[in-house]
Amino acid sequence: MADNDAVIAAARAWAGAPIALATVVSTWGSAPRPRGSHMIVHADGRFEGSVSGGCVESDILTTAAEVIAGAPFVVKDYGVADAAAWEVGLPCGGEIAVMVQPVSAQGFDPELFDRIAEARGRGAALTVTTDLDTGQSSLRPQETARVFVNRYDPPRQLLIVGAVQIAQALAGLAREIGVATTVIDPRGRFLTEERFPGVALDDRWPDEAIAARAPGPATAVVTLSHDIKIDDPALIAALATDTGYVGALGSRRSHAARLERLAAAGVSEDNLRRIDGPVGLDIGAIGPAEIALSIAAAMVRTFHDQA
Repeated sequence: MADNDAVIAAARAWAGAPIALATVVSTWGSAPRPRGSHMIVHADGRFEGSVSGGCVESDILTTAAEVIAGAPFVVKDYGVADAAAWEVGLPCGGEIAVMVQPVSAQGFDPELFDRIAEARGRGAALTVTTDLDTGQSSLRPQETARVFVNRYDPPRQLLIVGAVQIAQALAGLAREIGVATTVIDPRGRFLTEERFPGVALDDRWPDEAIAARAPGPATAVVTLSHDIKIDDPALIAALATDTGYVGALGSRRSHAARLERLAAAGVSEDNLRRIDGPVGLDIGAIGPAEIALSIAAAMVRTFHDQA
């Protein structure tokens, strides 16, 4: 999944100006940016986003200026074997193909940015297809053999249940990887802005708070409170939807007891198997920060597996 929020925001802010859009349309090997990553370039030289983490951006800026000036759209290949590999190639050894097209009705229609933003705001995915013979993008399926399909998934979100010390570390990690985070806990003494600066807080009971956010495949729910009255209703609410990742803190013994309680509450065996418990990758984590890291890694792996 490519993170293009900043690009979409810039495109909407620059609406009406001459703009070009660069997109990674294919990758091989250790490519630094995933397929679908964007870089948008304004006629005055400003740009947002990245297609290679810095390796070929200078060349893309030159190409984008040419497209803005009227040159046709182009797909450029970059790899370590290029003659100018260390200048505009990928010394990391990967290879990428980057499409540069005008932001216009004949290329990437400016309205598409609004449609993408609207879909993401609703928590929905949107697919844009581009005819690689004409360089024109559309929401309609393209009837051509050479087509690039880019799916814009809804933004990832993490709902942490239990405002404990592990939650503090996990919220910080989630922020660094671009996952919007809400900490849910009806215990006011735990849920304070001092303990969770810059994080959305929700003091409702977790079943109500989770249901209100309509979790889907791009949502992770992690229960950390160690309080059955808080964690169990949260898990039941999360498993009642197609929540992408559901994790629960605890030992193997406590997790077995949890599964028995949830089964008695009517949760199906299929849904019980969706719970990652004990939560997180087994990295021998010790202490809140390492446990949070194991949870974040498990969440990211699940998101990638579903992409």
